[in-house]
Amino acid sequence: MKRLLPGWALLAALLVGPTAVPAADAPVPARHLPAVEEPAALLPRYLLMDPQGRAVTIDDFRGRFQLITFGFVSCPDVCPTTLLEFKQVLDLLGDQAQRLQPIFITVDPERDTRAVLREYTAAFDGRILGLTGSPELVRRAADSFRIQYEKVREPGAAPENYTMNHTAGMVLLDTEGRFLARFAYAMPAAEIARRIRAAMSADGGR
Repeated sequence: MKRLLPGWALLAALLVGPTAVPAADAPVPARHLPAVEEPAALLPRYLLMDPQGRAVTIDDFRGRFQLITFGFVSCPDVCPTTLLEFKQVLDLLGDQAQRLQPIFITVDPERDTRAVLREYTAAFDGRILGLTGSPELVRRAADSFRIQYEKVREPGAAPENYTMNHTAGMVLLDTEGRFLARFAYAMPAAEIARRIRAAMSADGGR
């Protein structure tokens, strides 16, 4: 029997070219959780690992804006849609995209290894950086961004058969790693790019 591509792979294949087939789909539908209102004292932080095994922190991108989303590779729709928007935003920014680092942080570090993340992000755009880490470090990073996530497993399912519910959307940080804005899931890429350009202009256009 011919194996069907998962949702993210079909989207990537149709819009950005062919890609390899990942692990099997999540067994139950995932859903995204509503974003939490940002308090004035929001202090986003992370200490995670890139696909090459190097430690990465929020301070590694000082001087550049960061556009960050949390998700997981087995996500059937929300995450691939968001990464496609990442690519569209980068394309719309043109030369200004050099001032932006797009980052995908997994909320499923048990399955999303460095190799899996590298393949996944590359299927959408090679400029997207995938980050993972221990469950404790991922939870700490998510909490600092006010991101909620939880593992969901059907009654009686095997331990490895689960999906993740999580807060969707993107978070924009300024060149000092400070919170600037949260973009809701499915906000048009053109509007996101417009707001990022405005932030870059306000930063002096360096």
